[in-house]
Amino acid sequence: MSGSVTSFHNLIDALAAAPGDRPFVTAWIDEDERETVTFAEFRQRARLQATVLREESVGAGDRVIIIMPQSIPAMTTFVGAMMLGAVPAFLAYPNFKVESSKYRLGLAGVTANLKAKVVVIDEQFPDDMLGHVSLGDETRLLRASDSTHTSAEEELPHLATHAESLAFIQHSAGTTGLQKGVALTHAAVLHQLKHLAHALKIDGATDRVYSWLPLYHDMGLIACFMLPMVCHLPVVMESPLDWVMHPETMLQIISDCKCTLAWLPNFAFQFVPRRAPQNRWAQYDLSSARALINCSEPVRSSSMHEFQNAFAAIGLRRGVLQSSYAMAENVFAVTQSDIDQPSGPIRIWADGQRFRGEHLIVPVAEATPGAVSFTSSGRALPGNQVRIASDSGAVLDDGRVGEILVKSDSLFTGYYNRPDLTAQTIINGWYHTGDLGFALEDELYVIGRKKDLLIVGGENLYPQDIEEIVASHPAIHDGRAVAMGVYNPDLGTEDIVVVAEVEREELLANSMDIEREIRNLVVAGIGVAVRMIFLKPPMWIVKSTAGKAARSTTREKLLKEHPELNVETGESKFA
Repeated sequence: MSGSVTSFHNLIDALAAAPGDRPFVTAWIDEDERETVTFAEFRQRARLQATVLREESVGAGDRVIIIMPQSIPAMTTFVGAMMLGAVPAFLAYPNFKVESSKYRLGLAGVTANLKAKVVVIDEQFPDDMLGHVSLGDETRLLRASDSTHTSAEEELPHLATHAESLAFIQHSAGTTGLQKGVALTHAAVLHQLKHLAHALKIDGATDRVYSWLPLYHDMGLIACFMLPMVCHLPVVMESPLDWVMHPETMLQIISDCKCTLAWLPNFAFQFVPRRAPQNRWAQYDLSSARALINCSEPVRSSSMHEFQNAFAAIGLRRGVLQSSYAMAENVFAVTQSDIDQPSGPIRIWADGQRFRGEHLIVPVAEATPGAVSFTSSGRALPGNQVRIASDSGAVLDDGRVGEILVKSDSLFTGYYNRPDLTAQTIINGWYHTGDLGFALEDELYVIGRKKDLLIVGGENLYPQDIEEIVASHPAIHDGRAVAMGVYNPDLGTEDIVVVAEVEREELLANSMDIEREIRNLVVAGIGVAVRMIFLKPPMWIVKSTAGKAARSTTREKLLKEHPELNVETGESKFA
């Protein structure tokens, strides 16, 4: 199956080649309610959506924004746009877990940047959000329900979409400024899927994908939509909100539908065994799974071990849990662990002192005092190259920690309408990821973000955003707040911890009120909760020679004063 990917000129040709009677998408509501469409039915619905869009004068190169709940109609609208040579983009749909002011700001910025011909929403899209959809003079707002009133689909003319034409835009995560639109060509996506299918030994006749991942995220869009579409696999999809509320459904769907493949963020490997009622595990069977891939966060062995130990009794085989390093800018995966490795991804232990002090990996025995553990994200896929570089740009040897650089045949062409950002990140053909890591024997180990990016529950958060909000409180000295991530082993992800200086020491008498107000400000501003706040007297935070807060040194000082934050997990944390 993987070899046939190269024979397609574009993604629509790949869809057209799928056997019509083969099941494609199953939208799972519960055990009694689900909808399945075959590839033939999906193509027909996509052509119908293309007809609707063409009636709105959508043509080749036009951007189409889709803001709809996770559903088959959202997927057919996306593909219908591509059938016209248009460039679709999924944006997140509002829900109760998204802070409304943050969502409004992002929605307005992204829609303004894309300058779409059409913005497609569903009938239930909140009216109070409509004013934040940036509609230019030539942009039309289209309710998805309008398509049900159209006449029978017209025959669409054959569109000679070239491989180098833009296929779609996916948005990289981030909260600082405008989300960056990653422009991807048909060729780049097909190259990625070819390499990924080869590494995973995809078999269209036997593989079936399970997903709760949102379609506006690269894991959901590429691994759980484009890969099944091009490799002609069935995919069983549930709503991300349904999964969060009832994570047990993952066990149920894999068991009932005999799913073989799934991609998950690191925290999910702890979330499911801790939230799914243990007295119900025995009714499920995970023996069909052959690769459940830890992706989107630095991989933590403790999370994967917890999942393995929990579900080994219901058929989860050793070696099924795998790892990958992926990003929207490379379409998706850069690396993939060896799925034939019976023990799963490679894990090493290193001298913790030399790691922290010298940024050097010196392997040691597992039981060595002070040793830190790292789990590999696998080896570079074919067509992908990885370098580790110093701040000066020098290529580093194995075992040296530095920035991860990527070059590949699936690399993005640039951030849409942002040539300034593109020039900053693609230098001499190499994409500077901003991630820290190291290589050993061709295996890539990802540590964290170079610019102190926090990873909380699979979502990327910049500490500067939090610090700015904290410092806006009148009791906090301007510029004297530091936000950091501290790993929470109970959640399998990071907690946000803030340390801030008050303007005057006597204000510490009102610590409880100030902390409560700061928490409310952060939630209102960016929609995340701060786990712990440490208010300190003036001059407590360590400052650099330039007078700025020194984040890493301040972190060390805080951890020394509050040893309860030093969680012994056996895992790494690059400070």
